[in-house]
Amino acid sequence: MVPEVTQAAPPLAASAPAGALPAGLIQRADGVYADLAVPAPLRVAAVNQLFMSHCYFSGLDYGALMKALYDVGPALPPPLPGQPPLLRVANAVASFTPERQALYKTVKMGHGYAEYFFAPIYLDAEELPDGTVLPERQAKLDVDEFVADLWLKGVRFGVDVAAVAHAIGTGKSERITVARELEPAPGQDAVVVEVSQDIHRSDAPRARADGTVDLHSFQNRFPQIKQDMRLLKKLPCVPGLPGYDLGGMPSAPDAPKDLELRHLAGDGTAVVQQDDGEYLVSTKEGFLSVDPKSHRIAITDKIVSKEGVSGRTTGNLELAGGYEEFGDVQELREVHGSDITVHGDVYGNIHSKGGLVLLDRNLVGGNVHNAAGDIHVKGVASGAVLQTRAGKLVLGRAENCVLAGTSVEVGEASNCEIVADEVRIGVAEGCAIAGRNVEIESCGPRKRTEMVIYVLVRDVSQFDQELADLRARSAAFAASNEALQAEIDAISQQPDVRRYLALAAKLRTQELTLTPEQGQHLRKIATAVATEVQTLGKLTQDLQAGQTQYKLLVERSARVAALRAEAAGHARCGLHMVAGDTLVRTMPFQADSGALYHLAAKDIKQRLRGTPAGGEELFSRASGSLDWHLSTHGAAT
Repeated sequence: MVPEVTQAAPPLAASAPAGALPAGLIQRADGVYADLAVPAPLRVAAVNQLFMSHCYFSGLDYGALMKALYDVGPALPPPLPGQPPLLRVANAVASFTPERQALYKTVKMGHGYAEYFFAPIYLDAEELPDGTVLPERQAKLDVDEFVADLWLKGVRFGVDVAAVAHAIGTGKSERITVARELEPAPGQDAVVVEVSQDIHRSDAPRARADGTVDLHSFQNRFPQIKQDMRLLKKLPCVPGLPGYDLGGMPSAPDAPKDLELRHLAGDGTAVVQQDDGEYLVSTKEGFLSVDPKSHRIAITDKIVSKEGVSGRTTGNLELAGGYEEFGDVQELREVHGSDITVHGDVYGNIHSKGGLVLLDRNLVGGNVHNAAGDIHVKGVASGAVLQTRAGKLVLGRAENCVLAGTSVEVGEASNCEIVADEVRIGVAEGCAIAGRNVEIESCGPRKRTEMVIYVLVRDVSQFDQELADLRARSAAFAASNEALQAEIDAISQQPDVRRYLALAAKLRTQELTLTPEQGQHLRKIATAVATEVQTLGKLTQDLQAGQTQYKLLVERSARVAALRAEAAGHARCGLHMVAGDTLVRTMPFQADSGALYHLAAKDIKQRLRGTPAGGEELFSRASGSLDWHLSTHGAAT
């Protein structure tokens, strides 16, 4: 919209002092200044009053004028301390005479632009007061006057002074666009930026501590996030700049879009307002997870991957937490972590520090080790090693595998070496099995591979040796005590000794009182049997000591027997159906030497498939069943 032109004001002096200019404009010796301390509408009114007063700016800086009136253009430097905020816009104010105004033609207004037809112009012949006649002559337009004329015609913004100056300078007849309106400048929507490089993957080869490079492992395939780490920062929205039509009327830009950082905060993250902005930070240590649909960021204890483990996708993995893989683990790939779940096939090696290792499909040719936790394979394990130092193995089917753990449960096993405290198998063919409690529904050989079962019983030979020694010593004391008792009985049966002992016993119990004559007679008897009585006393003393030693040895034997029974513990082997040659033997083991399932796979194979040492044969038949128990007393039933 072009504002209406107001009635002309009285003209200003061409070299007016500072106080003669409208409020908002200041005339100084070095030029005309706009007072930026005055509100912008007053500055516009001051310029309008100047132009309506048949004046214009000589030596106009049009860009500075637009900055002073509409704040369009580069930012201004701050004023010096103690100085008013002024902006120089022109050299001076000059008079715009009616004769000069008549030289300027009408402006053609378009939609958002203004055009002017430039052509050579001539002044009519003129006779001066002194009689001098001036012939018709060519006149020339002025850029500063052109700006003032456009203002008076309603074009108060967007004059292309460079195009106007060029057209005036060439003197050609042409129509050009002399002014354009300014479209609003769009603002900047609020955005989220990453503030940590640690959240990015790095597929560069991992550098080892010795300076070499591991070509099978990536530097940082799955970023691990520390607690209180800044992840994202919100950059607030920036409002746009207004536009102006040719009449200087502003047009507002579209409002920029804002966003809420909290909408991106998932589990393990929080939005925190800090001194330098609003951040999304981690509230715990773990792994970065981004939901592809909601884009929410979470910190999880487990990594979830769908790319598989291979030299192309991830390389070998060494993780501090849990891991869930929906793809395959390729041959020779290593996965180190804890609480590992793989939904694809596994051909490589898995090493877990603890938790559950769950394989949803098959394990072929790879190895699975769990330091403290269970291993479950829902599919088939073939040509693999599965071992846990403290946990259970549960498999549907196993072929040519080594299975070792505290407990092993297998639906079908063939040509496997299995060792555990507890072994439960549905069908076993051609396996070598060792366990303290073994239960098999059906078992037998497979082709040329025999079926061997070892019932693990603790080696209590040290207790047996001690018991034999105690029994031999107690038997020796029993024989010695019997000989002493026989010698005591022989002496005690002598007449004089028997009579003296009977009288002495009655005198001690005061059943008999002797006269002096009788006492004299008793002393004679005592003198006669003194040697025998003295011998009898020594034999009795020796017998009492022997009986005490015998009792101690018997009690010690009972304690050692109890310790032996406790050390031997329980052992059992139950075979529900034997379908082919099957051998069952006991296998003694030392409890102090560690569990058999802690051995390496090759040592387990050698122990179970090698020549048995010690033990006794419990069963060797091609059919039938077996239910053998070792009781707490070490007796087999």
